[in-house]
Amino acid sequence: MTLDSESVGHGFAKALIAEPELAVIAEVKRKSPSAGDLRPGLGAAETAIEYVRGGAACISVLTEGPRFGGSPEDLKSVKQAVDAPVLRKDFLTTPQHIHDAAAMGADAVLLIVEDIGSVSEVEELQALALSLGMDALTEIRGEHDLTMAAEAGAYMIAVNQRDNPTDTRFTVDHHKAVRMAGLLAELGPGVVTVAASGIETPNGTKLADLAEIGYDAALIGEALVLSDAPAQRLRTMLETLP
Repeated sequence: MTLDSESVGHGFAKALIAEPELAVIAEVKRKSPSAGDLRPGLGAAETAIEYVRGGAACISVLTEGPRFGGSPEDLKSVKQAVDAPVLRKDFLTTPQHIHDAAAMGADAVLLIVEDIGSVSEVEELQALALSLGMDALTEIRGEHDLTMAAEAGAYMIAVNQRDNPTDTRFTVDHHKAVRMAGLLAELGPGVVTVAASGIETPNGTKLADLAEIGYDAALIGEALVLSDAPAQRLRTMLETLP
C-alpha cells in the first residue's frame, strides 16, 4: 500500500489500506435485482463472523428489503457481531439517508455518482458523512463518473463493473476495473481504490489481477454469499495474492 494510514478518512478507509496486500470488503446480501434470490435465509451476523474469520477487512451490508432482502437490523446485528468496519451499501442520495446510516451504526456509506447526479451533491454528502464519523465510498461506472468523483474530492473510489446495477440482466464487464486502473493511478496515492462486481465469480475478475494493477481493495458479494463455506472460500481467494 502507498497510502499513509494517518492521512485519510475514518476507520473504514484505514482498515482497507492497513492490509499488506489487497483488502476484501465482504458483502452480506440475500438477493439482488439481477440474480433474484441468492441465499434467502442468510443470517447477517453469522455470515459476517465467517467473513472476518476468512480474512475480510470490512463488511458490506444491504439494508433495503425489496431489492436486496435486507434491513437496518442486519447492519445493527453485524456491528454487534464483528469488530470490522461496516459499509451501508444501498442507493443513498439524500442527507437523510446519510443520517439514517449513522443511526444504524455504519462506519461508511456508498455514494453512487450517477444516482446522485452532481459534483456539488456528492461533495455535500461526503462532507456530511465525514462529519458524522463515517467514510464515503464513491462509486463510479465510467470515465465521466470518475471526473465528477475527482472534482468532488472523493478519497475512496469504487469501480462498479456493472453498467447498471438495477438492471435485471446480470451483465458484468470483467475488464472494466483493469481499463480504469490507469486513470485511477493518475489521481495519485491519496485515493483508496476498490473494484466491485464480478469479482472471483466463474470467469470473473481475479483478486491477484486486481492486486497486480494497483487496487487497494475488492468488494465481493455473490462469490461468497453462494458458498457453503464462506470463510474457507475467502481464505482460498486471499491465498492467490502475490
